[in-house]
Amino acid sequence: MRAAPTSPFSEIPQASPLPLHTMKKSPSPRVPRMPRVVRIAGNGSYVPARILTNADLELLVDTSERWIVERTGIRERRIAADGEFTSHMSVAAATRALDHCGLAAEKLDLIIVATVTPDTLVPCTACRVQGQIGASNANAFDISAACSGFLYAVEVARQFIANHSCENALVIGADKLSSLINWTDRNTCVLFGDGAGAVILRSSNDSSGILSTIMGSNGDQAEILKVPGGGCALPITADNADQNLRTLQMNGRETFKHAVTAMVRISLTALDQCGLTPNDIACVIPHQANLRIIEAISDRLNVPVEKFYINLDRFGNTSAAAIPIALDEAGRKGRIKRGDKILLVTFGGGLTYAASVIQW
Repeated sequence: MRAAPTSPFSEIPQASPLPLHTMKKSPSPRVPRMPRVVRIAGNGSYVPARILTNADLELLVDTSERWIVERTGIRERRIAADGEFTSHMSVAAATRALDHCGLAAEKLDLIIVATVTPDTLVPCTACRVQGQIGASNANAFDISAACSGFLYAVEVARQFIANHSCENALVIGADKLSSLINWTDRNTCVLFGDGAGAVILRSSNDSSGILSTIMGSNGDQAEILKVPGGGCALPITADNADQNLRTLQMNGRETFKHAVTAMVRISLTALDQCGLTPNDIACVIPHQANLRIIEAISDRLNVPVEKFYINLDRFGNTSAAAIPIALDEAGRKGRIKRGDKILLVTFGGGLTYAASVIQW
């Protein structure tokens, strides 16, 4: 009769059980803390000194003041100086936001910069900002979501604060889009400008704060608004350097259609999430891309265009900086006051889109 096979572990001596008095008790489970409401505690913005008017553009491309204004509503835009980069504009906006709420940079736990025009790929622009403002205790990183980047970044920072992972966050939307412009393309060069806007986020002790945020994306439409070259898929080389591959390319008709549809839908979703309707909103701060887009959104939401804060006539489309610049201006000019419910809504390449409802 064949002997039963032995286990390969049969020769391993078994450990004797520990006496009960020597066993360590498992740590008591941490009592979960309720998520905190997060508010905007400070605002700041910055635009470069140089103004590029429509008349100036008439000297560069085949266009006219009337053509630009009728199709976009833009009359002028700000252009950064040659040695003025995204980090410089970000620092200026961040310093003003910190001053606005009286917070020292050393108290920051987190810095997020939303941009598609970083100074360098490595290090990120947020780290450059951290070093320049002396925020030695802050974690720092960039995100890229084109014109929607600022609201994406605010939602990321909100999660950190709501979940008790940090106390004070600096969120910046900044872009030097003039570095991505083909100045011979009249369909795009008239649209964009440079600038930066910043907010300080912290927990709220009252009813003020971010009530809801909805984000979305549609990668199926990635080709209608893009910068085709400059990444690993299409590096800029000596052979293609003259082809303007590292400049913005846009299908204007398709961008318009998708922007209006997405921004209306996501606005209604964000309002519904916090039990509000468009009638409850005191001020809408939309992405500052095109006056026709804003008017279409106004019509579909049934919100008078007078409730929209619009500054694109002076700054053009500043990408991730557009909403925080407009938000800062609206606050300083008294267009929004404490207790007001405001809607922020944006759309950008990706395609990306987002909306936030805030009680000021």
